[in-house]
Amino acid sequence: MFGTHTLAVVTLVTLWTLPWKGWALWLAARRKEKWWFIAILVLNTLAILEIIYIFGIAKHRDHASEISEYEE
Repeated sequence: MFGTHTLAVVTLVTLWTLPWKGWALWLAARRKEKWWFIAILVLNTLAILEIIYIFGIAKHRDHASEISEYEE
């Protein structure tokens, strides 16, 4: 039913997405962010949402908490 080209694309997409999804899920669980964990687990965005969470949301919030801890 599927050609070798389709199988190759699915394999590459899986190999690209799986590490990003694992890292983002681990971060969300460690940070106790239930809604981010659910969104990352359920939505398949070819790792776009995961990369935004890892390098945008989580990093920004970590930086903000470091600043507030420094000011205290």
